[in-house]
Amino acid sequence: MKNLRLSHIYMNYHTIKGETETLKDISFNVEHGEFISIVGPSGCGKSTILNIIAGLLTPSKGEVLVDNEPINKSLLKIGYMFQKDQLFQWLSVLDNVLLGLKVQNKITNDAKDKVKELLLTYGLWDFRDYYPNQLSGGMRQRVALIRTLAIDPTILLLDEPFSALDYQSRLNASDEIYKIIKNENKTAIMVTHDIAEAISMSNRVLILSMRPAFIKKEIKIDLCEKCESPLKSRENPNFSFFFNTIWKEMDLSE
Repeated sequence: MKNLRLSHIYMNYHTIKGETETLKDISFNVEHGEFISIVGPSGCGKSTILNIIAGLLTPSKGEVLVDNEPINKSLLKIGYMFQKDQLFQWLSVLDNVLLGLKVQNKITNDAKDKVKELLLTYGLWDFRDYYPNQLSGGMRQRVALIRTLAIDPTILLLDEPFSALDYQSRLNASDEIYKIIKNENKTAIMVTHDIAEAISMSNRVLILSMRPAFIKKEIKIDLCEKCESPLKSRENPNFSFFFNTIWKEMDLSE
């Protein structure tokens, strides 16, 4: 994937009571290897954007393009991480990771070797026979990400992936997940309510307005050329500048 583009996306929901306009003329590009975060008021349509990219929703108007071709005609493979890890409690770590491949009927020796390599690389091979309730919240999120990576997606969609964790676990998990995504050279789009999280993990932050949502501002995050981790990014003296800039743009009094 060279370029993912959302072009003039509108989204209206129709109910018995009438029509609700959710998204209004959303356009942005994502280059390969970028990490983009989307922030905005609750209920403004952030997750709706991810669902449109994933093909789970069809926009009322506009299109999603990959290298100027409609996304449904591309070979783009999308991985989706939700707010909860969605692990099956009765399956081991290894079986949970293999699940996507089994559903797609793509269990091969090469695929098994790739899964083993991922589990070894990211410190989970020794836990392959454990069950989700035996793991910490951060480890469960790592398992969920590796399950997503096992199908070799071109782009990752992250919908509040750390919101179920306590603060300390959230910091550690975001650090670990970020390093895995960068190490695997994946493109990522994340929805989050946490401004600090968005700044520390992203190349760019898109700020949405209240509904019907449009992009109020796009902030390029240039804390450092090659930050080792989100935790290191938070130590940068310019971090507070980006935080205050985004916070002001998210004024909910309008």
